[in-house]
Amino acid sequence: MSPTSRRTFLLAAASAALASCSTSMPRGYAPVPVAPRRPIVPPSDAELQVMYGPVEDGGFLIPPVPYQEIDPQFYRQRVIDPTGEPAGTVVVDTPKRFLYVIEPGGTAMRYGVGIGREGFAWQGEGVIHWRQAWPRWKPPNEMVARQPELAKYSIENGGMEPGLKNPLGARALYIFQNGEDTLYRLHGNPEWRSIGKAVSSGCVRLMNQDVIDLYTRVPQHARIVVYQ
Repeated sequence: MSPTSRRTFLLAAASAALASCSTSMPRGYAPVPVAPRRPIVPPSDAELQVMYGPVEDGGFLIPPVPYQEIDPQFYRQRVIDPTGEPAGTVVVDTPKRFLYVIEPGGTAMRYGVGIGREGFAWQGEGVIHWRQAWPRWKPPNEMVARQPELAKYSIENGGMEPGLKNPLGARALYIFQNGEDTLYRLHGNPEWRSIGKAVSSGCVRLMNQDVIDLYTRVPQHARIVVYQ
């Protein structure tokens, strides 16, 4: 076959293929996007060792969490979304001690949390207006009045330096409503034993390994809903 004849043959074949495609799809057809399927299985022991192993972050070495001593329901894990909220929403279920980040396709990433006194003080819908890695802790004046020994960490004194002993841990997410600070926080904490429990102080605390993961999934100005 000559080069000219070969080109003619290929063009004819391509035209036929295009014609067959165009007749197999209705005019105006567009494929419907499908949310990716995600496995809904509990984390394996090997995964847990990685998830809750030591982490070097921000110049600090976060120690491993003895996850074997924690109720498995409070491990970070993907679940079927029980909330019905839109994808991208953060949901805190205070009575059950769960925090969810809602995903497309009907799933959610779930974290176990501990709820402090301030964590029971607010409910409703807000916005994560500010996020901070290794934040300074500045207890509200009301807390300082209850616990005078915290005066050295007061707002006026600049708060507590970031670090492993800081009650806000490795990350903090600050919740606003109608443009005002609710004083409601999602934050890390070194006290892994408090996960799944009501505790004496703080708002919504996660293990430091979990709050670092949460921080990567939740952008600033994300919507948050808190159930009491």
